[in-house]
Amino acid sequence: MIITVIVFCEIAFWVAIVSGLVLRYLARMPRAGLLVLALVPLIDLVLLIATAVNLRSGESATVAHSLAAFYLGFSIAYGHRLIRWADIRFAHRYADGPRPEKPHGAAYARLCWADVGRTAVAVAIASGITWLLVAWIADPARTAALETTYRWSGLVLAIEIAWAVSYTLSPRKPQVAYDGSPSAR
Repeated sequence: MIITVIVFCEIAFWVAIVSGLVLRYLARMPRAGLLVLALVPLIDLVLLIATAVNLRSGESATVAHSLAAFYLGFSIAYGHRLIRWADIRFAHRYADGPRPEKPHGAAYARLCWADVGRTAVAVAIASGITWLLVAWIADPARTAALETTYRWSGLVLAIEIAWAVSYTLSPRKPQVAYDGSPSAR
């Protein structure tokens, strides 16, 4: 059941973002679009409640419950950035907004390190949610599967750090257009 809720929440997340942007740019209703975009955190709340209720009802934890914790952590830590990313591209495509920049060099390395910070927040949230669920259920036999959250958190953060280090040591070069000038693509 929890996998179904996660899939539903992921679909609802993107439907809310696209609907908000359509209202904002195509329907020229910026306040309505902002209101729909503001609903995105409620989707996270639905997943958190569904996960807690599912475990509290006597269900044993599975890897899916860990996945729910990760989804919540990453949605909270990266949600604003994802909405901003989509907004910039939607504005460019449908509202004559500026072309999205593709950072390179030190600017890209800084973005990678900012992502390390976001990922650290995301895994801390996922681990914290997991810890709270384990404490709330208070049955180690039923919550043993949630222990994987901590190991996956460390692995995900290590990969993010390795990514940032690699682009710090070997920065991304700007793409060159066919005419020899740097491209904004």
